[in-house]
Amino acid sequence: MEEQVIKAIQDEYPDDFAWCYGCGRMNEEGHHFRTGWLGDQTVTVYTPKAEHIALPGFVYGGIVASLIDCHGTGSAALALHRKNGHEPGDGAEPPRFVTASLKTEFLKPTAHGTPLKAIGTIEEIHPKKWKMDVEVFAEDTQCARGEVIAVVMPKTFVSKQ
Repeated sequence: MEEQVIKAIQDEYPDDFAWCYGCGRMNEEGHHFRTGWLGDQTVTVYTPKAEHIALPGFVYGGIVASLIDCHGTGSAALALHRKNGHEPGDGAEPPRFVTASLKTEFLKPTAHGTPLKAIGTIEEIHPKKWKMDVEVFAEDTQCARGEVIAVVMPKTFVSKQ
């Protein structure tokens, strides 16, 4: 049975801000990454689809980078939400973050057909800027690591439609 995140921060985002291709629950075509707490760290579990291959048997690196990216911004939202005295599911609207910097290092080929687990370690570096170190595992094999610098989403990020 695949692990799953029960209380994800992405479930708390307002509909207007839940369209991200990686983690937006409103985007029917997206990945629907979901990030929650794992002790003092964060976790996202995702099983790539059949079409997410680089070549047979291996996951396309862009999926891994997207997982690191969205896990990082979701982790920052979790951390600031908790710092503000809230947890997912308590009814308080969480902060939203955007990516300021994304670094990804591929350590080993990522086997397709197994759930990927992103584990995040959080470091606050400014009241509106957070750093996440993310490790990605396929079963017990660490296949990638990354660093995400996430910043609180500016109020100017509103739909122009």
